[in-house]
Formats: sequence, structure tokens, C-alpha cells
Amino acid sequence: MTELQPKEVFSIFDAIRRVPRPSKHEEQISQWLVDFAAAHGIECERDEAMNVIMRVPATKGYEAHEGVILQAHMDMVCEKNGDVQHDFMKDPIDVYVDGDWLKARGTTLGGDDGIGMAMALAVLTSKELPHPAVEALFTVDEETGLTGAFKLQDGCLKGKRLINLDSEDDGQIFIGCAGGIDTLAKMHYAPIALPEGKWFTAHVCVSGLTGGHSGDDINKGRANANKVIAEFLQRVYAATDVQLAVIEGGNLRNAIAREAETVFCVPFAYKEQLRVEFNHYVAEVEERFGEVEKEMRLELESAEEPKEVIEPAKAKALVQALCECPHGMIAMSKDMPGLVETSTNLASVKMKRDEQGLFIEINTSQRSSVEAEKHKIKDAVEAALRAACDEVTHGDGYPGWAPNVKSALLDVTRKAYKTLFGEEPQVLAIHAGLECGLFLEKYPYLDMVSIGPQMYGVHSPQERLSIFSTQRCWAWLCETLKNL
Repeated sequence: MTELQPKEVFSIFDAIRRVPRPSKHEEQISQWLVDFAAAHGIECERDEAMNVIMRVPATKGYEAHEGVILQAHMDMVCEKNGDVQHDFMKDPIDVYVDGDWLKARGTTLGGDDGIGMAMALAVLTSKELPHPAVEALFTVDEETGLTGAFKLQDGCLKGKRLINLDSEDDGQIFIGCAGGIDTLAKMHYAPIALPEGKWFTAHVCVSGLTGGHSGDDINKGRANANKVIAEFLQRVYAATDVQLAVIEGGNLRNAIAREAETVFCVPFAYKEQLRVEFNHYVAEVEERFGEVEKEMRLELESAEEPKEVIEPAKAKALVQALCECPHGMIAMSKDMPGLVETSTNLASVKMKRDEQGLFIEINTSQRSSVEAEKHKIKDAVEAALRAACDEVTHGDGYPGWAPNVKSALLDVTRKAYKTLFGEEPQVLAIHAGLECGLFLEKYPYLDMVSIGPQMYGVHSPQERLSIFSTQRCWAWLCETLKNL
């Protein structure tokens, strides 16, 4: 990878991918950044949240020009295929080149936002690139809580212009993003012994789904493994007695669930009909998602009889709640054609234990560029989950970033792209969450844009980064800085 061009960018990304950096565990990457600054003689400070800010002065001839902030986040989404042995807390990401694509073997690549970090650091260490004074802000925990942006102290940033390097679409400038809020539900239960009788125990699993980013990919018609499992269970509940022992799926609130499984018992006399019903259901799911989910696998096999199951009434209510819980695109923007306005993601269903005993935990994530609609879909999710769960709470949420089409920074960035590539870039808002909305709360005068190279499959093991697009984005960033 260190031989790829631009070499100054990919050599830094090669170093970054060796440093563990799961969300909420950025200690190692934060220290790596501090050490990087020291090794290159760059002014650096780190705050209590572990955010890192670096500064370099303007190059000759740019001293009188207003400075600029380059911003990226240090953490990465840690997703892997079920058959892959990888410890994100200590193992480097195993990368390889496949044509124009940089990929990882069975895990997320961390291009989101490792490549943004690499480009910012390449600017700071460049001996040839002309630019005004540059600050580089590297934040923690963007993916799971925007913690770094929330805890950024007033007054620590000096610049009034900010280029966010956390976008994933070639030739596009983003000038707005959705706000979001998370919902966490718990259903506590007391396990009971499997009732006496002749039972057939089934293990049903869903795997091979595309998954992806719960904002950027939510309108692409991809299947959600949690929904697929719940809808099949609901069908079985309608036909016979069910004893539910296991139901789990998904991992992260900002990733569409790719895998899920359930273990349940039905009367032995229903065994053959269960297989018939399952085959019918598989055919229906393939008809619905076959064009999108080429690698989808639904499997049913017999399993060892469980000693304990979930209380039947609660189990049935849970399945019903999961079926009724909204998921996917809710509304498109009326102001920006093609932009998703509101969505929600049924992210994960996990079996856990706390001081009160056993419980099922359900994580969802809601997004909207309209604040009132964000809360409306949040309330709809809560209403569905309340039918089964004894505890439903919401996170603090984060604001959206309202587009500014008169931005001076937008004008410079747009002209730089046209100069290089002979065509106009697209100017858009994004349904994914960016930290820019939170920066505006602390620094309301900031003029901001967001750019980045082409990536697909982010937040999933299918994540891949275009090498050619990275070359283009690096040239674009350099041209923009030169013209500031």
C-alpha cells in the first residue's frame, strides 16, 4: 500500500490502519497522533476528551490570508464477518489492493475516516504545498456518540473556515447533513424451563446481507437481518405454539444489520410444516431483495433442545414489536431532490444481563434534516417498542447542519474542482450525520464544506476505497488550499 499514489497520503494511512481505534477506545490512536506531531515538529494539543489539534503556520506568501481547519475523526466502525477471527482492540486491519479498490479481508477497512486523517496529516507534513495557516482537528467517537465534537471546548479553534474530510462520494461537495437521535429499549424477563412435551428445536440464521451505513445507504432497498428474522418468527407464531430461546442480530447503531439468528421450539408435529413455511418465506424474501442482496443466505437447521426459554407472552410481544418497529427510509426531502429527509434503523437486538437480571436490548437510530420529523419518528419507534419493553430511553441527539449556498468556502472549493477536472462538482446535503452541526453550535461563524474520496460499503466488511478517487480528492484538496 505504501507504493500507491499519492504516496504521502497512503503511507500515512498504512500507519493508521495498524493502530487500533474502535469507537470509545481511541487511546492508542490519540497517542499515535500526539507522537506523530512530535516526530514532525508540529504544534499539538490534546484535550480531556482525547481530541487532538495540530497547527502549522502559513507557507510563504500566504501569511496574511485567513487560516483553515481540516477536520476528520479518529475512530472507525468495527464490523467483521462471523467467520473472521479479528480482535479490533489489538489487530491491524488486513488490507489488500483489488484493481482500483483498497479493501480489508473480512472486516471494515477504516477508510471512514482514516483516509481523511491521512490527507490532513499529509497537508501538515508537506514541504511543497502552498497554504494559509492550517489547523487539523481530529475528534473521537464520531461513529457512536459524537463525543469528541460534543466535548470540544469553546475557543480552542482559531480558524473561521473548516473543510470536513469525512464524505464518501467523488466529485461532491456536501454543505448540510441530517441530525439524529438514538433510542435504546430493554425488555427484562425471567427465563422459564422448557415446558414438557415433544418439541422440535430450530436454529434459523440470516447472513451475507450487504448492510452498510444507516444514513448513506438507508434508501437503497437493502434487507435488515433483524426484520427478516422477526417477520419469520411472527409467521410461525401465527401458526403454532412457539417457545423462543434466542434472538439476536446486528451490532452497531449506525450500521444496517447484516446477520441475525434465532433458536426456538415448536411442537414436534409441526416440524415438517415448519420447513415448508420456511421455504415459502425464503422464496418471498429472495423475491423482495434478490436484486440487491446477491449473497443473502437464510438457513434452518435442527438444534439442541434448550433448557430455558423466554416467558412466552413476553417473547411473542417482543417479536410483534420488532415487526412493527419502523425501519428504513421514512420521507424524502421536499427541498433537495434525491435527499432522504427522515429515516430510522433497527440496528441491533442483543440478549444481555444486568443487575435486574436477563434482558433483550434493542438499539435504533433515527435521522432527519427536519428537527420536528426527527422527534416524530423517534416517538413512533418508542411507541412500537413500548408494547414489549419495560424501559425505553433516548440519547441526547445531535443537530443537523443547515446548508449555506452562499458560502465563500464553497465557491473556492467548487472553482478548484472545475479548474482541475473541467466540470462542476455536485453540491448536496447528506443524510448521514456529520460533526459540522455541533461545531456550528460552538462556533456559529464557521464557513464549512465536506469532501472525500469515493468509498462504498462503509460500516460493513464490504467497505472499499477507490485509489483513483483518492488521487483526485488529494489534488482537489491541494488546489483548494492553494486558492485560499
